[in-house]
Amino acid sequence: MKIQLILNGKKVEADVQPDMMLLDFVREQGMKSVKRGCDTGNCGLCTVWLNDKPVLSCSTLAVRANGKKVTTLEGVQEEAEEFSRFLAMEGADQCGFCSPGFIMAVLALKREVSHPTMEEVKEYLSGNLCRCTGYQSQYRALEKYFGLKEEA
Repeated sequence: MKIQLILNGKKVEADVQPDMMLLDFVREQGMKSVKRGCDTGNCGLCTVWLNDKPVLSCSTLAVRANGKKVTTLEGVQEEAEEFSRFLAMEGADQCGFCSPGFIMAVLALKREVSHPTMEEVKEYLSGNLCRCTGYQSQYRALEKYFGLKEEA
């Protein structure tokens, strides 16, 4: 099945199998930031944007992207680098395996909600799992990035 889409600002045409997942498709296109974590849509490592909305690429068929815009971390490098500095300053970047999906979700939140509360941040990011940080350093980075203070 032939699909056409815009991947990080570039037109892409490809033949795909009807059951190919978007995760596998973008990785075949060289977007190695998109990680395979659980293959069940539970960890958030595979988060990409489909028409500027975050989706879990491990549970989204590639054919669903036909005619749409797909954005990976490679397509938002400047924004990602800005937030990554906040993560690094708080020691929240430990192994970094979850960072691409986490950063994609954070940047999507920033675009959707201009001044989120910390409760909204935590709810929005609840599907992003990190196996090594314990989240406190990530929360500190998020507070600074969004200019928030933890609510009592």
